[in-house]
Amino acid sequence: MNKKLLYATVVSALGSFLFGFDTAVISGTTKFITQYFSLTDTTLGITVSIALWGTVIGSIAVGKPGDLWGRRTMLSVCGALYFISGLGCALASGWYTLLISRFVGGLAIGAASVMAPMYIAEISPGRLRGRLVAVAQFNIVFGILVAFFSNYLFVDIGPTNWRWMFGVMTIPAAVFFILLFVVPESPRWLVKKNQVEKARSVLQSVGAENVELEVNSIVSSLKEELEGGVTKLLQKKYRFVIMCAMLLAVFNQLSGINVIMYYAPLIFEKAGASTNAAMLQAVAVGVTNMIFTIIAMFFIDKFGRKTLLLIGAVGMFLSLTGAAVHYYDETLFGSTGVVAFIVGFIAFFAFSQGAVIWVFLAEIFPNKVRSKGQALGSFTHWIMNAIIGLIFPIALTSFGGGDVFMFFAVMMIPFFFFVWKVMPETKGKSLEELEKIVVVEG
Repeated sequence: MNKKLLYATVVSALGSFLFGFDTAVISGTTKFITQYFSLTDTTLGITVSIALWGTVIGSIAVGKPGDLWGRRTMLSVCGALYFISGLGCALASGWYTLLISRFVGGLAIGAASVMAPMYIAEISPGRLRGRLVAVAQFNIVFGILVAFFSNYLFVDIGPTNWRWMFGVMTIPAAVFFILLFVVPESPRWLVKKNQVEKARSVLQSVGAENVELEVNSIVSSLKEELEGGVTKLLQKKYRFVIMCAMLLAVFNQLSGINVIMYYAPLIFEKAGASTNAAMLQAVAVGVTNMIFTIIAMFFIDKFGRKTLLLIGAVGMFLSLTGAAVHYYDETLFGSTGVVAFIVGFIAFFAFSQGAVIWVFLAEIFPNKVRSKGQALGSFTHWIMNAIIGLIFPIALTSFGGGDVFMFFAVMMIPFFFFVWKVMPETKGKSLEELEKIVVVEG
């Protein structure tokens, strides 16, 4: 592989690493910031979810600046925002300072969730695009694991441990910001800005086999994009594909995945673990998530999207039911019962929904409305994420772990039937074949 292409991919994927890290780092701090700032269940929910509301705004707002100033520039802005967020959280003396800093981090997550894979997709030759975009997805999972492990390392350093947990993010954020100065701009953005010669130069430097073919392909795709838009997306003929994208995003969050990512140590402590043990168990969650994400990468094109989702729905239902039963009767499965069920749930999620959702959203929308359709699916995903992150601490106290996990388990039943009876299979089909399946004319 071309060295410059590999370097650009690895550097830009640091944005996805920081996305994963910032998403999960809050999980290790919840107990300590609750004590320090005297948080209630409601204010803890606000503290966790405020970043997610920032993510919603960041994912929506980044498109226009990205088109105006370029992908690389916006990734640099993300790096600066990550640094500001990490430093602000680490030095926060009041709750409102912490909230503002978390919100800034959320803006960076939302923007990076769009810009990092977009940049990689636009700079990569067609033959390598899928593989290199997967690097960004993998880095999110790797960032989550590093956050869990970092939290575990800092848990015993004293009452300021939560400041170190937040503050360590400034190191990779600074590295990300600096390294971006020596990666090329997206050739697609350069063509869009009528800088075709610069685009050719970039394509040559990253090892494109046929530069003119790549340039012509970019021009063609830009014309298709101009024909699309929000009004084009909201036509009757796209009703089925919009429904599929939005329901998959909703069920993704109704599985409870991000409740575990944001509150894993709290969940394990509520089930009887010590603080140190809970932090270590959270690391096990991160390791499992990464391993089964890698496994899913090998099987998603072999088994198909629907098969992975159906397997995952059954496995997640059984795992979540087991976790609920443990909370109802802790003597039934022993002290490690909830850990086994949560880790099992993570394995099934990573193998199914975790691997499929972003692939499906990228495939299901026709070319003319793909960018707007993906934005709608992402928006639905983050809104549901923020709502569930906000209400979980309240629900856990009000209803108990048993009822909460049973709710998530029950949600996997309609999800199973949605995948089985409604959702189209996208495996092995060209984008043109898919358009004939999902677009209902008339």
